[in-house]
Amino acid sequence: MRKYYLVTTEHLEEGLWFREEGDFAVGMNHVAIQAALCPEVIVLAFILMSNHVHFVVYATKREAREFVEAIKCRYSQYLFRKYGIRELLRRNSVDVSEIKAHVDEEAVERAIAYVQMNCVEARICAHPSQYPWGTGNLFFNVRPASLPGKPIGSLSRRARTRLLHSFCDVIPDNWLVCDAGYILPESYVKVDLVERIFRTPGRLNYYLNTSSKARKRPETGEEHLPAFKDQTILQALPDLCRSLFSKGSFEELTESEQREMLRQLRFRFSANVNQAARVCGLSYADAARLLDSA
Repeated sequence: MRKYYLVTTEHLEEGLWFREEGDFAVGMNHVAIQAALCPEVIVLAFILMSNHVHFVVYATKREAREFVEAIKCRYSQYLFRKYGIRELLRRNSVDVSEIKAHVDEEAVERAIAYVQMNCVEARICAHPSQYPWGTGNLFFNVRPASLPGKPIGSLSRRARTRLLHSFCDVIPDNWLVCDAGYILPESYVKVDLVERIFRTPGRLNYYLNTSSKARKRPETGEEHLPAFKDQTILQALPDLCRSLFSKGSFEELTESEQREMLRQLRFRFSANVNQAARVCGLSYADAARLLDSA
């Protein structure tokens, strides 16, 4: 039986799904490929964060889980080809929670708002519409008559394979590719259905502003939230290792040097323990131990 589900991967503590913007674009294309392969799964909203992903879908529970597991599997192959990283996402568990719309008529709206607000709660942007890696700017957007993109059918077979990192001939030719190199979510997300659910832009904004992700910020305190994106710190890490210790990577540092590096990340980037652990590939326990002894 098809129902609404919130599908979430566990937050990785010792690594990142997406290490740079190009990885996010690949991830967006893997979502599009899976949407084309599984048209029975209706995607209402999703977001790709540095170390986890969220989806709101209408499907059976099995379909919902297999949808995200397939994205994980395909993206894992990309991580191995590009970075030589094995097994990172194999141990990244997937939670599939039913959104009980039959019990709570506002449950779907709250779930979509929760997903959309992840980037705001992480202090990456001020509003979901400013975050490109998901559906943040899709709903009640005053779109031009022609969307900014070109049909994927206009690409040669070689160009399509290069874009998608595999040849996938199930993607409809009219799906649009943007200049950033990924298939626009407008091509496969049920925007009209989501807009019917919310009914008005004001109602969508109400749920965004009252989302648990929005409420979490004042309760937690600004000082405990990351000030820089994971990718920004990750890109700076090799330069810091070279300038401070004349070594090329965090893995080459001694324990005392790693302790000092974590202290530098906290001082220079206001990185909390969770963020420092992610970008350095440490467990939370190891990062906390090193920082506590700094």
